Amino acid sequence: MVIDEGTTSTRAMLFTPDGGCTDSKQLPLTQYYPEPGHVEHDAEEIWQNSLDCTKAMIEKAGGGANIISIGITNQRETIIFWDKRTGKPLSKAIVWQDRRTSDICDTLKNEGREDWLHNRTGLRLDPYFSGSKIGWALKHWPQLNDIGEHLAVGTVESYLIFRLTNGTHISDASNASRTALMDIEHGQWDGELCDMFNVPMAILPQITDCAGELGICDPNVVGHPILISGCAGDQQAATIGQACLNPGQSKATFGTGAFILTNTGREFYRSKNRLLSTIAWQIGGVRHYAIEGSIFVAGSLIQWLRDDIKLIEHAHESEEIAKSLKDNGGVYIVPALSGLGAPHWKADARAMICGLSFASGKDHIIRAALESMAYQCYDLQSAFAQDGAAWSELRVDGAMVNNGWMVQHLANILNVRIDRPDFVETTALGAAMLAAIGAGIYPDLESASAMIGDVQSFTCAMDENERNPLLQEWQKAVDFVTG
Repeated sequence: MVIDEGTTSTRAMLFTPDGGCTDSKQLPLTQYYPEPGHVEHDAEEIWQNSLDCTKAMIEKAGGGANIISIGITNQRETIIFWDKRTGKPLSKAIVWQDRRTSDICDTLKNEGREDWLHNRTGLRLDPYFSGSKIGWALKHWPQLNDIGEHLAVGTVESYLIFRLTNGTHISDASNASRTALMDIEHGQWDGELCDMFNVPMAILPQITDCAGELGICDPNVVGHPILISGCAGDQQAATIGQACLNPGQSKATFGTGAFILTNTGREFYRSKNRLLSTIAWQIGGVRHYAIEGSIFVAGSLIQWLRDDIKLIEHAHESEEIAKSLKDNGGVYIVPALSGLGAPHWKADARAMICGLSFASGKDHIIRAALESMAYQCYDLQSAFAQDGAAWSELRVDGAMVNNGWMVQHLANILNVRIDRPDFVETTALGAAMLAAIGAGIYPDLESASAMIGDVQSFTCAMDENERNPLLQEWQKAVDFVTG
């Protein structure tokens, strides 16, 4: 069974050892925006949703004895504080999209700390990552310091494991590498990084492998002592679920945000083009790395058009709307609703719709939203190529890639073959593969890749004379937003 705790929903899914998904349950997760730039979740809702979905899958399986093990994958960088005595959260979770620590990060940049941090963590000084969030909360939320030695903090998988096991405080290496508190070359928390963000090392979890005997569920919690044997952040899990197991292989996941990872093997490669380095997975104490480009707004843009602006009623409508237009009518969206991620790293950037005229309608805005996925990826493609990691192909997944028009436009703009698996929930599949390794079903990731199914390929159907003007107009829009 896999628990997939994402940004907008929580799911549990049942997999057979050959990779078939037999059942699932999904619950929505409430988003809180208390101030501009602040994004929070209710940590107790995260737990209750995860527990409800887990119990539903245990019942579908005919009881906990029929589940070999549990894998967990999660929204990364989001942080939760809790009381070790009870497991109860002490505050709202601060979500990865949250920008409240922009000033902290800017101050550290002005002090010349970013290159030093990048060399040790592979990350940038940006509010996206967990370290500045933890330091901010410890300063501004008094209740966190009132319980002394009983305080615990962790990313979402750490919190779920603690509650499932009733006390195991760990974080797998892939998630730990996203905190900006870990020396990812040596695989351990770094005292100097913790001091820089004013984070006591005593409240942090123990760093572990991504596969193995990570914990045992408390029977009083889920009714049976089920092994937890696999764990990875959502983007690393998707990399595994797409079988990007060799250096140079790349995947892009289009969920709430969009995240592209290229496997660099056992080499900790430090990007020279404002990309990130991260731990892809750690098994048997051996770390494998990837370079990553992070786009903060992808599926959440379509959700915003649906729920807040109300231009559509259902996300799937966007595909037929895009097909119905001969072009974008000169309309472009730079979706910096949570700032701009790689390669720009502009925390204070704001979204923009440009190119509107009396000839523009809501359908042009919807198409522009879909087109922006490919344009943002193009910016990353250029940065990856300059880092010597050009894409010969790209494997895509996530809910957005059910939109065939968007995937074809991606192939047109990037001018590479795009492979889309028939089973697009590769994040959950990657967590299932790790759990299968940790439970001894497969000896390694290469063997576990037998769980992966068929793919459909999309190839470029646009020439340079059509592509280049589109990219030039996109660049003008980005230049305006980034100043």
